[in-house]
Amino acid sequence: MIEVQNITKVYKSGDVETEVLKGVSFSISQGEFVAIMGPSGSGKSTLMHILGCLDKATSGQYFFEGKDISRFSDDELADIRKKKIGFVFQSFNLLPRTMVLRNVMLPLAYANVSKNEREEIAKKSLMSVGLTETHFTHLSNQLSGGEMQRVAIARALVNDPSLILADEPTGNLDTKTSEVVLDTFQNLNNQGRTIILITHEADIAKKAKRIISIRDGRIVEDKIC
Repeated sequence: MIEVQNITKVYKSGDVETEVLKGVSFSISQGEFVAIMGPSGSGKSTLMHILGCLDKATSGQYFFEGKDISRFSDDELADIRKKKIGFVFQSFNLLPRTMVLRNVMLPLAYANVSKNEREEIAKKSLMSVGLTETHFTHLSNQLSGGEMQRVAIARALVNDPSLILADEPTGNLDTKTSEVVLDTFQNLNNQGRTIILITHEADIAKKAKRIISIRDGRIVEDKIC
């Protein structure tokens, strides 16, 4: 599904150049559950933005589902984000004081899906992450942190993406709630979903089936759990 070949990323500020990624190469097959782990400043967030088509590499190639998207236009990258990638962020990014069901339906509105169909897909997506109908009419700010993150995961699933990209998804959660959210990702992976989890915590990374460790812009380890 994913192959990156000798990816570099250089940021420029005036005459100063900072090389954040230094020739990163790896591949991820469909159906894998991979954690990309590294400390702050390691380059993992920059790599996540490139994998999520939110940014472009300075050099190297990025193949997604067999297509070299390294030189895609911004509009073409936006199309991939909309149709192929589901994002889950640390801060949930839910609309406050808005019903859970409407939060999950929102991406489908942009995809021109009819209202009745949007509602049906959103309900199935919420139930797939372990939320019951009693949650559907709650406002997002009435939920616990773990429930909000599962709503965010459900929202990421509604367009049936090829890839779920989760950026520090347990960063705002306590240990017990984190376990529930990670179990949700494991269940989705067992159903065949491809998941990339970005984290700086080894205990979180161990929930994946493979860990790619990055430090100072380079891959230092790639192991099966």
